[in-house]
Amino acid sequence: MAVKPFKLALAGFSAVGLAALTACGEAPTDNGSDGNADASFLACMVTDSGGVDDKSFNESSWAGMQKAEDENDDIKVAYKESSSEADYDPNLQASVDDDCDFIVGVGGLMSANVTTAALANEDIPFAIVDGGPSDADGNPVEADNVYSIQFDTAQSAYLAGYVAASQTETGIVATWGGIQIPPVTIFMDGFAEGIAKHNEDKGTDVQLLGWDEAAQSGTFLGSFEDTAAGKSTSDTFITQGADIIFPVAGPAGIGALTAAAENDAVSAIWVDTDGYESTEYGAELITSAEKGLANAVHDAVLAAYNGDTGSGTYVGTLENEGVSLAPFHDFDAVVSDETKAEVEALTAQIISGEIVVQSPASPVTE
Repeated sequence: MAVKPFKLALAGFSAVGLAALTACGEAPTDNGSDGNADASFLACMVTDSGGVDDKSFNESSWAGMQKAEDENDDIKVAYKESSSEADYDPNLQASVDDDCDFIVGVGGLMSANVTTAALANEDIPFAIVDGGPSDADGNPVEADNVYSIQFDTAQSAYLAGYVAASQTETGIVATWGGIQIPPVTIFMDGFAEGIAKHNEDKGTDVQLLGWDEAAQSGTFLGSFEDTAAGKSTSDTFITQGADIIFPVAGPAGIGALTAAAENDAVSAIWVDTDGYESTEYGAELITSAEKGLANAVHDAVLAAYNGDTGSGTYVGTLENEGVSLAPFHDFDAVVSDETKAEVEALTAQIISGEIVVQSPASPVTE
């Protein structure tokens, strides 16, 4: 069932979650690290809009940068925040001007900007999170100094969709996105397919609002920052009967959690990070469709330090643990043992290739 197991004044804000937010949310002085003043390798990150503490992909990517710095005294890390797409090029150029030895652009919307900067500075290795080298129209571009970090999140979202279908009491769940780009729609495709799998296997008829996988059309805010629009969109779906909301919108998704917090019969599923630990809305969250941003970015920084970067693509999957379904936390006693066993079986089937979760937005490796 979708009813929350309990409700707290701070919506289940746990000590673990508080510690995680405190650790990730402490922005270093001057947009960088206070330590390692004599470090010989400077790795720089340019955030997408939403800020470095967005409880989503920026924050996780920055955590990976910090982890690399913590493990190696020769590495110093810094970041520049983008408040809009207009900040991408200036921030990338400023990173070049700062003599950064490795530059990571976070977010698929920045792919063309990173590519342009990389082609103009072929002696500097770059990386793109959630995208690959491309031109302004999204066409692939050859760039020997751009490393692509991507995730097949259709796989983890498939599991999330199956769980949502198992937990809904109204038989209606909903999803909506920030902007209609591949790193967003890939989640929505997987979620839809997981619901369809549950309907097929269990004889249910769970409906999905907000996304038509076949038509590749649905509900989008046009923003990753507008939490008010995220709440009003979620409220609309709730009035239509949805009792589980799956926002794919970075910090704007907090609006869905706020809407769920106001309704005892409504829950949510988060994306990118384990939302139970990264947001203050633990009691609202059944689970999260995660991607291992921190580990992937950490590994890329160390590879760059060792001179091993270049072109190429990393794709996180269930098999390599680059994507995953987060624990059920407060819902652990609510989700049945039967559903848990079915999720484990589906995970094994996806890893073995028996089940192929396919999205037009799925990353392609060469």
